[in-house]
Amino acid sequence: MDQGASLDDIAPIAILMDELRSEDVQLRLNAIHRISTIALALGPERARDELIPFLQDSVDDEDEVLLALAEELGRNFEEYIGGPEFAHVLLGPLENLSAVEETLVRDKAAESITKVSVVLSQTQVEQYYIPLVQRLSHGEWFTSRTSSCALYAPVYDKVAPALQDDLRRAFATLAADDTPMVRRAAAKWLAPLVKKLTKTHVLSDGLAMYRKLQADDQDSVRLLTVEDLIAIAEQLTPPEVKTQLLKQIRQTMTDKSWRVRYMAASHFNELAEVVGQELVREELIGYFVQLLKDNEAEVRTAAAGQIPGFAKLLEKEVVLARIVPCVRDLCQDVSQHVRAALASQISGLAPLLGKDATIEHLLPLFLHLLKDEFPEVRLNIISKLEQVNAVIGIELLSESLLPAIVELAEDKSWRVRQAIIEYIPLLANQLGKAFFDESLGNLCMSWLGDNVYSIREAAAINLKKLTEVFGVEWAKEQIVPKVVGMGQHPNYLYRMTTVQAIMTIAPSLTLDIIRGDILEMLLQLAGDPIPNIRFNVAKALETVATSIGETAEGRQLAQQKIVPVLEALKNDQDADVRFFSTRALQKALALEA
Repeated sequence: MDQGASLDDIAPIAILMDELRSEDVQLRLNAIHRISTIALALGPERARDELIPFLQDSVDDEDEVLLALAEELGRNFEEYIGGPEFAHVLLGPLENLSAVEETLVRDKAAESITKVSVVLSQTQVEQYYIPLVQRLSHGEWFTSRTSSCALYAPVYDKVAPALQDDLRRAFATLAADDTPMVRRAAAKWLAPLVKKLTKTHVLSDGLAMYRKLQADDQDSVRLLTVEDLIAIAEQLTPPEVKTQLLKQIRQTMTDKSWRVRYMAASHFNELAEVVGQELVREELIGYFVQLLKDNEAEVRTAAAGQIPGFAKLLEKEVVLARIVPCVRDLCQDVSQHVRAALASQISGLAPLLGKDATIEHLLPLFLHLLKDEFPEVRLNIISKLEQVNAVIGIELLSESLLPAIVELAEDKSWRVRQAIIEYIPLLANQLGKAFFDESLGNLCMSWLGDNVYSIREAAAINLKKLTEVFGVEWAKEQIVPKVVGMGQHPNYLYRMTTVQAIMTIAPSLTLDIIRGDILEMLLQLAGDPIPNIRFNVAKALETVATSIGETAEGRQLAQQKIVPVLEALKNDQDADVRFFSTRALQKALALEA
């Protein structure tokens, strides 16, 4: 008995060790993913004394195995080794993983150390965590020094003031490291650390570290300081920002590297919101215009994405005088990506400018972008028209933009046609019945005959939504006759579309309309020579039977008309037709039951 028990004790760790020594990477990977189960089998004490030391020595492996190990140890693994009071034991293997060559493994190890730090007490932090950070910070290889940068902010507010001073000094040393990779990591993790500092320490230490990194000769370091700039500006008052950071703001906005300018453009609104209204008016608006006119398309794209957000911080007159002329230029930009970014944002200016200015300045630009040769530009404009409609009203919108929308409905790119279709119910709701029938009714039916299946499918869904907008009577007059008419078409694709359109709109129609032309057309198509149409008819009959089966009259109609046809289709020579008609028949008979 004792021998059996001891074998059970030995088994989990022995199996893990065998699998981790296996030649097969997949086996080793599976073993790592099971370490929590193994730790559970071993119990907390043996997991601490045997499993963790074993894992600590398992650092010489494939990167994907190490990545999995770093991840597993960060998933509340302390629960398996005796709870938070022993969580510091996990720091050993994670420290080793923080110093390996592969960046992904180091990043995941640092992330897991951060997760472990949350459950550590102040004593554990000071006794185990801080020495780990110090060892990594003074590591011979840049890899460990890089990893250490991420570990300062999580525990900064957990330690005594004297240790906080040490942490700030050590981080400043990393920010001045000889290796660019370490300085890059310091620039990346300075912002989270700054958020934990007191204002005094931001001014004494945070600013000094930021200025050093912001003036780095490597653009890969400088571009990461944009977020540090925002974090520091958040801690200061607008007058302090002006005296302490103005020089750095100017340098960042006009940096010789486009990557830095790109980062500045991407975070422009965040910066504008924290520097105060005076600086926005005096300095930032000029730099924003400069970024919108930058000679690199990536920078212009990033800046274009910030237009409405930044315009909210300005007076209407300033937007008209400074921003709108740039927007006009960007509409003609040589880069399609810039125009696409602008198209998705330009409508955000309408609520800020008001009706008259939108009609005068923005409408011509919308029209221009709607006719752009690049599909994504047109798509972005269409999908954001609601904001414009809310400002200028549907009459003006339809007068000026409807011709362009009709033109797009016949666009070469099916994705543009699809986007227009999806926008139609919204447009219909705003245009009203009479206007819609006159200008867009025929267009909606023409899509049912499109040569792209996705368009025909979207067109059928569109008819269902229009029925919900305009009501069943409208559908009876405008949609049903046209859909039923297509059922006689010699081309089988049109007949197929009729079946699919009926399947889609049937749940929205009344029993009287279904009993009329719709059911007759379906029953007629049940004898179609094309099997694809017959099995779609079976699916459509299932939908119709279910939708009319809620009333006694509907169930009676299903038994009289639908069930006999499905009984006949059940014996069809085509297997698919037999399958779908059998399924539909079961549903129809279940209604009666």
